[in-house]
Amino acid sequence: MAQIDIEHAKKEFDKYLMDFDLENPKILLKKVHTYGVVKAADYICTREALDPEDKDLALLIALLHDIGRFEQLKAYNSYDDNRFDHAGFGVKLLFEEGKIKDFISCREYDEMIRQAIAFHSMYSLPEIRDSKILLHCKIIRDADKLDNYRVKSVDSLEAHFDLPKETIQKENVSENVLQAVRDHRCVRREERTTHLDMWVSYLAFIFDLNFPSSFRFIQEHDYINRCIDRMDYHGQSTREAMEEVRRICLDYVQEKAEV
Repeated sequence: MAQIDIEHAKKEFDKYLMDFDLENPKILLKKVHTYGVVKAADYICTREALDPEDKDLALLIALLHDIGRFEQLKAYNSYDDNRFDHAGFGVKLLFEEGKIKDFISCREYDEMIRQAIAFHSMYSLPEIRDSKILLHCKIIRDADKLDNYRVKSVDSLEAHFDLPKETIQKENVSENVLQAVRDHRCVRREERTTHLDMWVSYLAFIFDLNFPSSFRFIQEHDYINRCIDRMDYHGQSTREAMEEVRRICLDYVQEKAEV
């Protein structure tokens, strides 16, 4: 069994970030997000009683999962993956350009790390027959979503949407997006029309979580209520739609947390 030195990997990651402008709030947000995902992965691994090797590997994947975001923000100052595939670029940087060697000396885990990073932001996972790779793909997808809830509950809405909160509060939730929540499924990017659709699509991440501990994490932090209550929705129909989203999400999380 090869040794994974997480503290060494963190030092190398911080060294890598020295080439980026951490005064840029979007870049700083992604640094904080990265370490939030590491904490969420640690939470999942601990509560799902995974062995130390899997836990260390999960933490390393969490540390590296968004490494492609920093070049994306440097080039475009945007999170739009239609312009720049951050997961694909992260894989290229680590494995085609050899950056992975800075973070871990052995090559034993490369394929697991590569697939987990490549698939972490996809709408759904492709068929994966290797149970170990599938496990790590599920861990990083859950941990990424869990810290995304933290981000959405505390960070600036203006920085995220590039619009004032007052503008977004006046929008509506599209019927097809509301129906996706009723159907207990994630919302596809192309299904979203308004910024509020985007906001609801983040709440709908719960429908792609894999572990009971992930649902308990959401409950412990009250993320559904905290995210929904960040805005004062103007229209009566919008307020009703958001209350329906709240009820559906809270019931779903409660059911899955008890498994």
